[in-house]
Amino acid sequence: MPVSVKMRASLGGCHISGAERIVEPRAVPSVVASLAERAMSHERGMPDFVNIKIETPSDVIRLDALPVSTVKVSSADEGWRVVDESLREAGFTRSQEIRSLFAETYSMRGAMLLDADTLERLEPDKARGVRATYMDSSDASLRSLGKNHYVEAVVLATKVLSAPGIVGEICVSDDPGYVTGYVSSRKFGYRRITVLKELGSPLGGRIFLYRGPRSEVEKTIDYLQRQAVIVDGVKPLCAKASASRFDGIAKELDETASAGLERVERTLLGRTGSRGATAPSRECCILCSNNYLDLAGDDRVVSAAAEAARAYGAGSGGSRLVTGTQPPHVALEEHLARFKGAEAAIVYPTGYMANVGIITALARRGDIIFSDELNHASIIDGCRMSGAEVVVYPHLDMKALEDRLSRCSGFRRRLVVSDGVFSMDGDVLDLPRFLDVCGRYDAFSMVDEAHSVGVMGSRGHGLSEHFGCGLPDIAMGTLSKALGSQGGYACASAQMVKYLKQKSRPYIFTTAPTAASMAAADAALSVLESEPQRVEALRENAAFFVSELARRGVRAKTESAIVPVIVGDERRAVAMSAELEKRGFVISAIRYPTVPRSMARLRVALMSSHARQDLADAACAIGELMASI
Repeated sequence: MPVSVKMRASLGGCHISGAERIVEPRAVPSVVASLAERAMSHERGMPDFVNIKIETPSDVIRLDALPVSTVKVSSADEGWRVVDESLREAGFTRSQEIRSLFAETYSMRGAMLLDADTLERLEPDKARGVRATYMDSSDASLRSLGKNHYVEAVVLATKVLSAPGIVGEICVSDDPGYVTGYVSSRKFGYRRITVLKELGSPLGGRIFLYRGPRSEVEKTIDYLQRQAVIVDGVKPLCAKASASRFDGIAKELDETASAGLERVERTLLGRTGSRGATAPSRECCILCSNNYLDLAGDDRVVSAAAEAARAYGAGSGGSRLVTGTQPPHVALEEHLARFKGAEAAIVYPTGYMANVGIITALARRGDIIFSDELNHASIIDGCRMSGAEVVVYPHLDMKALEDRLSRCSGFRRRLVVSDGVFSMDGDVLDLPRFLDVCGRYDAFSMVDEAHSVGVMGSRGHGLSEHFGCGLPDIAMGTLSKALGSQGGYACASAQMVKYLKQKSRPYIFTTAPTAASMAAADAALSVLESEPQRVEALRENAAFFVSELARRGVRAKTESAIVPVIVGDERRAVAMSAELEKRGFVISAIRYPTVPRSMARLRVALMSSHARQDLADAACAIGELMASI
């Protein structure tokens, strides 16, 4: 007798994932493991509650899959026009009114049960809706053990349309990464529409259209919620002989572009600085570089790199523990430790590798990591790779962090990690309180100072100087922003650095950064120490630019060198960025998934060498575009 296995996952009481299978008893252990893995890796977040229910249905019937057709569209608006046309084709005279009710389903766990003619809502619990459950495809090779939106949708539509009185359905997935939806009816079957929402939107829902006597509604609901169904004959989506393994890639690229989320490279000619030429030879003011102190093009820094390249070659030839450690690596690590007031330092090829390498070395299965919800992607990826339990706490909320720390027990090791200056908002971690909370709960403290060294503190030494407090256990940083070179590093105790050199895989198994980049960073560090006025100039430019924006009616603020100008709509932000470049200002449009949906922005990154007139002109241009685009 087949067995039903259901998974439901939630976070903070809100549903984030669900799936079910009807399988033979011998397959139950592997299916349970697969559904648990699916629950724990959903793109909407890691759940705090997962329920897996195993039952033996009293009766299982088999149905033939609905006939499938696909309508390709390029936008959600076009897709919903197809829904209207399809409903009218199927004989629903109030198609636009039906569509207007769809937004009410977004907050429902189940579907809206709607009288197709009167539009009366028939579900007993209007907040929860009606759920169709106990269903699966008979072809395990199609659905596999992972997520297959298409197969699961065909199975759902087939069962729903077999229910007494159900004559149609509209459905959009609530998965942010899946934009395809469908409309189904007894006339044309399952009609797949390639775009029914914008990429990244978590909104989804469904409407079941009913036509029949009120006395039969309870029977319909009972069928939807209790009758076990196995669907035969679901045809593969890419059944055509011309189907290519690249079709999915092309589709995702098209969806990304249509949602205004496509990323485009810009070629900068010559040295990076506060002004430069972009291809094809357009002179611009660069307002999106992290080269905060304009050291990447400083002659002293460039000369140090050139001399090191001549002395030690273009590459290091091996990892740090084989042949990759050269005098410039040792000199820079010693200099970084002195600069930060730490016992020792360790250098990585990139800042991304530093974060991933440190986190995965310190935490593994059996440990727990506490991470700010707006931490950089490299921190997020390091947490995921570690295998440790991960608790995400509200942005900069030390009270919430303390509450979560106080409630965790039974873990081998605790690690709390946060950006120091947050790269998309420019706001700053309260380091003294952060260190206090970590210390009281015996947790390792790790702070990413990528955007604070060279920016915060009177001499640019970072957050500890800015607040006048001690260092975290691991002060991670980068060589590629204010220091104008490339690489990442961590400053810590000698014991911690020794531990990382023994345990950190990106350090052990990656070719060492070049001697040229090490010498360049070393020289830049010397310039920063001898010319702290660069830090003051940067701070003054930030204050001036924010005041100029305010004069033009643009609300913005910063505690650092990063000034976010919130635009909201992704396409509008992209259009503004393109128009600004035409006017001679290079400013990046930052969109989902780097920032949340509808929080797209122009991210202005200031430099100590920006001319006041350039900043005033840029603020004026932004003000004009905010009012017109």
